[in-house]
Amino acid sequence: MTTATTTAPQPYKLSPASRRVFVGLMLGMLVASVSQTIVGPAMPRIVSELGGMDHYSWVATAALLVSAITVPIVGKFSDLYGRRGFYIAGLVVFMVGSLVAGFAQSFWVLVAARAIQGLGMGTVMPLSQTIIGDIIPPRQRGKYQGLMGAVFGVTSVAGPLAGGFITDHWGWRWLFFAGIPIGVVATGFILRFLHLPHERREAKVDSWGIATLAVGLTAVLLATSWGGTSYPWGSATIIGLYVVGVLGLVAFVFAESRAEEPVIPLRLFRSRVFTAANIASFGLAMVMFGSIIYIPVFAQGVLGVDATNSGLILAPLMVGLIVMGILTGLVITRTGVYKPFMAAGVVIMGAGIWLLTRLTFESSQTQLTLAMVVLGIGIGMAMQQYTLVVQNASEKRDLGVATASSQFFRNVGSTVGIAVFGTVLTSGLGGAIASHLPAGAAASMPEGAASAGSVLDPAALSQLPPAVATAVRQGLADQLHEVFLIGLPIVALVLLATLAIKALPLRDSNHAETPAESAEHAGHELLDTMSQSSAEARTTPAGASETSGTTDAPARREPEPAVR
Repeated sequence: MTTATTTAPQPYKLSPASRRVFVGLMLGMLVASVSQTIVGPAMPRIVSELGGMDHYSWVATAALLVSAITVPIVGKFSDLYGRRGFYIAGLVVFMVGSLVAGFAQSFWVLVAARAIQGLGMGTVMPLSQTIIGDIIPPRQRGKYQGLMGAVFGVTSVAGPLAGGFITDHWGWRWLFFAGIPIGVVATGFILRFLHLPHERREAKVDSWGIATLAVGLTAVLLATSWGGTSYPWGSATIIGLYVVGVLGLVAFVFAESRAEEPVIPLRLFRSRVFTAANIASFGLAMVMFGSIIYIPVFAQGVLGVDATNSGLILAPLMVGLIVMGILTGLVITRTGVYKPFMAAGVVIMGAGIWLLTRLTFESSQTQLTLAMVVLGIGIGMAMQQYTLVVQNASEKRDLGVATASSQFFRNVGSTVGIAVFGTVLTSGLGGAIASHLPAGAAASMPEGAASAGSVLDPAALSQLPPAVATAVRQGLADQLHEVFLIGLPIVALVLLATLAIKALPLRDSNHAETPAESAEHAGHELLDTMSQSSAEARTTPAGASETSGTTDAPARREPEPAVR
């Protein structure tokens, strides 16, 4: 009887070509993510030159809407027709949008250019994560996705700083031109080195799914973005948009249940891992982006931090996010354990939000910094791991749409979070300020002084009597307490969803079967073995000796997907 031989697993190492592909993905992610933050500081100058002051939010909204709609559609198409062509097209479309924006001579041309950029962003950002899933096994993927998360953290801080510097020294048009060389280099890396094997799947395009998703999602996101700012929440415009959005999304679910190749296969939601991870991603994005928007409001409006240095306000949060994102990825790669880190990250994130709720008018900048560091550590430990677990639990044929769905829920969560937090702030700010006004001082308040915009305007505050200005800051601190308080139940929901994720072992190969497929395959193998044994029993002569003449082959590591 022979004994089976085994070989020790070799340490994982990216091939030189795969490392170059990863560099290209990082550059593509960089140029797409920085475009979301770099334009903010230049907006006053842009609208003063091109006009459009009443509609300036469309510069951000256009890119957001198109990107959100594009993400799941491109994810599905990449599963059907391959990633490489779509990724290259996304980079090219993004650079075309950048050129149009840089040369724009009117406000609405700039808005159209931002929509083109959104199409590129909605292609490049999810496919960067998906291609990592194609070339790097889940067990080794944590550290690389941690680096991708670090790109987002860096651009969140560096984007506004770079935007202000470029606008002051070269003009706002260079905000759009500056990213083109990086995009060209990223395209060159992908063209030269990314050649993934893919078996094209011919299928009828889910045109009804695409149409109903576009209508429903656009209406819901517009209503959520405009509610409480451009229009009152109870206005006919907002209610009408929500009605159209809900009807569109119901029609989308109906279309997906009957499509041959749905944009978002409803069967994915039968997976506890997929559903719980996306619920957690949605809630985490609500808290994260709501905090990113309203922490600077506290720093500037309550603590009086110099607005010229506002780009650095979030630096402590982003440092915690970047450092812990990378370290957690490295530990997960080394140990293969991820769920405890995710749960711990959510708990720490909740502690950071709790510290934010403890801030008052009397708080110091040190207390705010501590809260941001704790919050950043928690987000860094958890954020990227939701994509990892979704990819690890997905079949190869669904990798693109599963990854894109994770990005999609994160995008929608960020929009909803900003809107909900903003509604809480604006709805009670006037009353909070009034509660701190000295007797008779209300008459000295000019109209509009109770708005968040006035609180952040040093010129407006300087024109108020000292007692009134102090009341404005105290009221803002009180209302921001309510804003941050909303984050606690959301974090609790994120924790419950995280705990509901089934901890599947991280696979050591790119295209190994998922646990469900492995069980099905094992069942087929058992039936085959039983049938073969039965046949051999019928054909073996009586009294013949049955000895095994086979030797188990040593376990082999699956080769890395072809990149050259």
